[in-house]
Amino acid sequence: MPVNDDVFAALANPARREVLGILLSGPRAAGEIAERFDMRRPSLSEHLRVLREAGLVREERQGRNRVYSLEAAPLREVSDWLSPYERYWRGKLDGLRDLLDEEDF
Repeated sequence: MPVNDDVFAALANPARREVLGILLSGPRAAGEIAERFDMRRPSLSEHLRVLREAGLVREERQGRNRVYSLEAAPLREVSDWLSPYERYWRGKLDGLRDLLDEEDF
């Protein structure tokens, strides 16, 4: 299954990756997320919108607050897509290790 390009675009930004890291420990209100960043709220809101549209976070209204939580399914798709490349590089590194083990230093 191909990964949605929106997911890669969302992950390309370090601030958005940091938001995902924050949400690993559980849902957070937008204000709580904003406290972790040195940026204006509209900028953070834009990052949250991109993550939401890519399916990486879910937004829930709780009274006046917007609470965000991680949606990990698209990350599994990225991991599945990357898997053949990981196997490729592991094979290359195993070959290098074998070569170095044969050498006398």
